[in-house]
Amino acid sequence: MDRETAAPLRAAPHATPAERAALGRAARRRAPRSSHADFTPSPHRTDPLAVLEAQSAERVPELVPIRYARMSESPFRFYRGAAALMAADLAGTPDSGIRAQLCGDAHLLNFRLLASPERNLLFDINDFDETLPGPWEWDVKRLATSLVIAARANGFTDRERSGIVRASVRSYRESMARYAGMRNMDVWYARTDAERLRTLAAQELGGRGRRNVGRALDKARSRDSLQAFGKLAEVAGGRLRIAADPPMVVPLTELMPGVEPEAVYRRFGTLVAGYGRSLTSDRRSLLEDFALVDVARKVVGVGSVGTRCWIILLLGRDDGDPLLLQAKEAGPSVLAEHTGASRYANQGERVVAGQRLMQASSDLFLGWERADGIDGRIRDFYVRQLRDWKGIAEPESMAPKGMRVFGEVCGSTLARAHARSGDRIAIAGYLGRKDVFDRAIAAFAEAYADRNERDHRALVDAVASGRLPADPSAGGGAHGLPEPGG
Repeated sequence: MDRETAAPLRAAPHATPAERAALGRAARRRAPRSSHADFTPSPHRTDPLAVLEAQSAERVPELVPIRYARMSESPFRFYRGAAALMAADLAGTPDSGIRAQLCGDAHLLNFRLLASPERNLLFDINDFDETLPGPWEWDVKRLATSLVIAARANGFTDRERSGIVRASVRSYRESMARYAGMRNMDVWYARTDAERLRTLAAQELGGRGRRNVGRALDKARSRDSLQAFGKLAEVAGGRLRIAADPPMVVPLTELMPGVEPEAVYRRFGTLVAGYGRSLTSDRRSLLEDFALVDVARKVVGVGSVGTRCWIILLLGRDDGDPLLLQAKEAGPSVLAEHTGASRYANQGERVVAGQRLMQASSDLFLGWERADGIDGRIRDFYVRQLRDWKGIAEPESMAPKGMRVFGEVCGSTLARAHARSGDRIAIAGYLGRKDVFDRAIAAFAEAYADRNERDHRALVDAVASGRLPADPSAGGGAHGLPEPGG
């Protein structure tokens, strides 16, 4: 489809629900729902290794081999690091012309347990490094394909995989229809909390599945700043500091030998103070009650490896009152080349704005800043707590039924996020009541999983031949599934 002539469809301002639903149904002429089953790579498709190398050229050189090693471990790990490849591929696929705020990397491990500022445990989307407005179908396709790849790693049959994806997409479709009938404020207040997950597990899962959900909820509440502080901090030379664990965690003073520590900390003190101005006044006041103690560079995720990511240790009333922040580099979204540049001049603000728009409730300390890097280059960052009741799924331990239920929750969560930013009534009108779209996405996901496996094999061969360097010490699990992202 020619995206320069196929302009996004928009309802007139304050159009009636009937008019918005009609726009959605009319969009089927532009992109029939069954057309989403198709995936044929462009004959001009860029070499996937060239895309990865171009990204690596902007990253910390000594960390790039870790990225390649992690991505080469499994098709799922490769998929996690290949959002740019899929964005380019999706740009050639049909879309309805209806836009929403996209996560941009909506694979299944980016749906997690998180804490709200009110100390409620919620299930929501977690990663917004690539967020931008775009075709809502792209997020659905990325989620669906991730389910197929994870299901293949578990040895599930063709029928089981199809059932998992169709259930997830059906959940998205039915949830969007429900949101289409709700009042605006009710959509904004909608969320999935821990009790809803317990209820769903009791209704849909057996004893083992219910116990797994219960353990996951309890474990998430234990993964907070105090727990992270206990793992990352130590007392050395009479002062509290972040413990070195190179190359995964390297204190800033070790990256800048010969530079006075106080000068190093002043630079990051300026970053923290500047970032504080992006917070609301009450949260800025809270932040000002903490003093900076230490800073370290941290390797995070799979796709994010090599980007500049700092963990910042601050203390409040005493040594038992820590706050760990993560300041992560924010570059242009991989979607921008295909959907248009961000309206925000600061890429950190782009990430934060997208996260606040899509999440039911965002981190208390979520903000952004533009700062000088230690290499002298100015970069954009977004900042949040390093860990606050984080819980991540372990798909490799799921049976087909458990993955189906998990996919359904992800589908409904994605629908709620899109309903907040896009025309939920038009999207629901496009999807309709039948399972035409569900079946099409299941076919697409299998086809794209095949493409992902071939791209992964190309990376493995490039590492084996020496074209790309890989650090063998940067290993992971059998399927590369459970590691948290940034």
